[in-house]
Amino acid sequence: MDGVIVVDKPSGWTSHDVVGKMRRLANMRKIGHLGTLDPSATGVLPLVLGRATRMAQFFTRDDKRYEGTIHFGYSTDSYDADGEPTSPEVPVTLNHETLDKLLDQFRGEILQTPPAVSAKKIGGRPAYELARKHQPVELAPVRITIHEIKILSINGCEARVHIHCAGGTYIRSIAHDVGKAYSVGAAASCGAHLRNLRRLSSGDFRIEQARTIEDLTTLVAEDRLSSALIPAVELLPEFPSEHVDLITTGQIRNGRDFRVSPFHPTAKDARFVKAVSAQGELIAIGEAKLPLLYHPVLVL
Repeated sequence: MDGVIVVDKPSGWTSHDVVGKMRRLANMRKIGHLGTLDPSATGVLPLVLGRATRMAQFFTRDDKRYEGTIHFGYSTDSYDADGEPTSPEVPVTLNHETLDKLLDQFRGEILQTPPAVSAKKIGGRPAYELARKHQPVELAPVRITIHEIKILSINGCEARVHIHCAGGTYIRSIAHDVGKAYSVGAAASCGAHLRNLRRLSSGDFRIEQARTIEDLTTLVAEDRLSSALIPAVELLPEFPSEHVDLITTGQIRNGRDFRVSPFHPTAKDARFVKAVSAQGELIAIGEAKLPLLYHPVLVL
């Protein structure tokens, strides 16, 4: 069980809850997740199992796709529906053209301040711990990239949106900041928060691959959990695969550099390659050291 299982995270569960459940279902401790989802959010949560947990470093900046509903009219302290209101409610009827033009300032590379109620660390402590104790939280803006924000529908004071963004983006912050920028009559802004959110993809992992907790529980009962596993060798498809013999496998496991075939059209120019055994198992990931020569930076 070395690889990834994509879970369709249910609302009300933390990402850690899902990891804990999978540890019990799979009867193994070595499980982690690739990118936290807020408790109220649903959708794609990739879990890495076994030796594949060492590969997590290669997934940290994966692009994400989301669909969510932004509720205009008031803001909250957590920037989503779970938080306490921080502004008086203002009646809003959204205008598609006005909102779409406003969203232009959120497209592309921008600076974003994470929510105070977040896992960002301040002096080694998560920001949400300070925020919940009503202590001051000052988080520095970070540079993020929003590839696309598309309005799917508008219903009164709510806008359903599709967002394609780089890793590290807080969709809650987008909702909050859009609410601050959207003016209603004489009011400077109407405020807004994220009412719901569903992650459709995280890197190469898509909602079509995701299994619910109920599905996974059934697979365990039928002794078929492995059918939900994406094997480690199939991860990181952008890295070319180089098949290595038994002697080279032993050398790689001892930290020795290995060569790739000059006849491999993609591997010879790639920064990273996957060393794969004759049995089709992932042995290591190598980083280019010299042309056709790779050093194993990760050995499974």
